[in-house]
Amino acid sequence: MGAGGRRVPRLRRVPDPHRPGDPGVRRRARTLSGAPDERPVAVVTGASDGIGAAAARRLHRAGWRVVAVGRSPEKTAAIGAEVGVETAVADFARLEDVRRLAADLTARLPRIDVLAGNAGATFGRPGRTVDGIEQTFQVDHLAPYLLTRLLEEPLRAGGGRVVTTSSGAHWLGGVRRGRLAGLAEVPRPYAGMLVYSRAKWANVLFTRELARRWAPDVTATSFEPGAVATSFAQASRGVTGLVFRSPLRAFMRTPAQGADTLVWLATAEEGWRDGGHHSDRSPARTLPSAADDVRARELWDLSARLVGLPA
Repeated sequence: MGAGGRRVPRLRRVPDPHRPGDPGVRRRARTLSGAPDERPVAVVTGASDGIGAAAARRLHRAGWRVVAVGRSPEKTAAIGAEVGVETAVADFARLEDVRRLAADLTARLPRIDVLAGNAGATFGRPGRTVDGIEQTFQVDHLAPYLLTRLLEEPLRAGGGRVVTTSSGAHWLGGVRRGRLAGLAEVPRPYAGMLVYSRAKWANVLFTRELARRWAPDVTATSFEPGAVATSFAQASRGVTGLVFRSPLRAFMRTPAQGADTLVWLATAEEGWRDGGHHSDRSPARTLPSAADDVRARELWDLSARLVGLPA
């Protein structure tokens, strides 16, 4: 049983590479010609590299049908060919790309068991997207919000889980009640780390409100992967970029280690909390404002207005 006593989907468990003696379940669905594909379905965004690619590999090896979503057509195609998974391309800095992606996925997938919202970015310079939204907020929160909303039907059909990659950096974010509209604006002066932290704070709030609104059909969790040695933030200016380009990368987690909690949240039948935040397969504390139901509803309503959907 999951949090609150509701039964969570019986999904296939993935082997844990850090725990000896945990072989997992590797049975692949045997599909006769013309028979429906009964494998559990995972859509993983930000899957052309790093944590998303590592998660796609593990889920595929465990017998899942995986759709890897990335921004770069070349990198996404390369992961698809390497791992043997389906792919889709979308630039989250363009909301029209997200709408096309949702239409494509809905046409392909009558149900989705897991939507892993892993796409994200941080930028060293201020900027707006073509949609007029502050770029970090759109890529890290608003586009995933829109994709989730547009995939509501297949997620409900699959009794799905939405697993969102947040960050411990959300502790540096937080916005007062009634001031959340400022998240969509470019702040002056611009501080890339602060903007990123607020977007990751929004991930935690979104998870909380999604779990409340779509219960009991869909469950939602967020997690922080820790500092992972990926291409993330290497082009950024300031302290964040310096850290990710420095020799400190040698002490960071590998992408596979960073993806471990994501895969666990996608597959575990117990131990995680619906609407909760996690780290290293365990419940994790959040900034108190990230557990504020008033701000969670305010963020949902703001996001709906910005993407043109009813709240």
